[in-house]
Amino acid sequence: MEVLVRTDQAKPVAAELAKVDGVSSVLVPVGPAGNRDGQSIVVVIPDHETVNSKSVDVVKRVKSTAANFPGVSGVAGIGAAQIDFLHAVYGNFPLMLTIIALLTYILLVRAFRSLLLPLKAVLLNLISLAATLGLMVLFWQNGHGSNAIFGIAATGAVTFWIPIMIFAFLFGLSMDYEVFILSRIREEYDAGHSTDEAVIEGIGRTGRLVTSAALILFLAFAALASGPGTDLKTLATGLGLGILIDATIVRMLLVPSLVSLFGKWNWYLPKWAARPLRVQPSYPHPDQPAPGPQPEPQPPRG
Repeated sequence: MEVLVRTDQAKPVAAELAKVDGVSSVLVPVGPAGNRDGQSIVVVIPDHETVNSKSVDVVKRVKSTAANFPGVSGVAGIGAAQIDFLHAVYGNFPLMLTIIALLTYILLVRAFRSLLLPLKAVLLNLISLAATLGLMVLFWQNGHGSNAIFGIAATGAVTFWIPIMIFAFLFGLSMDYEVFILSRIREEYDAGHSTDEAVIEGIGRTGRLVTSAALILFLAFAALASGPGTDLKTLATGLGLGILIDATIVRMLLVPSLVSLFGKWNWYLPKWAARPLRVQPSYPHPDQPAPGPQPEPQPPRG
C-alpha cells in the first residue's frame, strides 16, 4: 500500500500505521523519488498479499487509520484499487440488476404478449446465475474438486471482477435461449395448438439447436480453462458450468414443464397492459384435445 502524505507528517503517520493489525512493516522514503513538492509516499507492507475480498481487511484498517491524520491525501495500491472497484461496481449492483430485470421484462412482455412468460424467464435466468456462482464458490473458493482436476488448492475467494463478467455473459446468453424456445412455443400456440402440444412441438424444433450451441460453447470454455492462470480457469469453468446448467436443467426441463404447468395463464395480456406497449392483447383460446386413434370400421351384419 502506498500512502500519500505531507512530508512533515510522514514519520508520525508511518509510526501509527505500523501498529495496524496485519501490517508487517512501514517504510518512509528518504530519496527524491519518494519525496516531491512537500509530499511523500509512505510504503506499507502487509503480512499477506491483498488479492481478494477476504484479504483486503488490512487495507481497510490502514485507510481508516490514515484518515485520522490531516496530512494524508489517500491510500493507493492493488488492495485499495480492489476496494474502490468493489464499492463502485457491487455497491450499485442491486440497482443495476433491478433496472436490467425490469427492462428485460418489459421487452419480453411486448415480444411474447404475455405477463407470465417474461416473469418466468427473468426468474429462471437469475436462478441459473445463482446456481453457477454457487458452484464456483464450491469448486474454487472451497476447493471441492479444483485440486483433483486442475491441481489448484482452494482459493479462499473468487477474484472480484469474475462474478460481474459471468453475470453479463450468462444473463444475455440465457435470455437468447429463452427467447428462441418460447418464440417457437408461442408460434405453435397461436397456430391453434393446445399449450401442451405447443410445448412438445416447440421443444422438438428448438431443443437440438440449443443443446448443440451450448455444447459448442462449453467445449470452447473447457479449452480456455486449460490455459495458465487461476483467474482464467475460474472464469472459463464458471461460464462453461453456467452454460450447461442453463441449457439442460433450466431450458430443457424447467422451462417446458413450467409452461405446461401454468397452462392458459401463460397467454394472458389484458388490454390495460397491451395498450402502452402498442401490441394486441392476448387471451388463451380453449385447448382442443388431441384427436385419438379412430376405431376401425366394422363390416355390416347380415
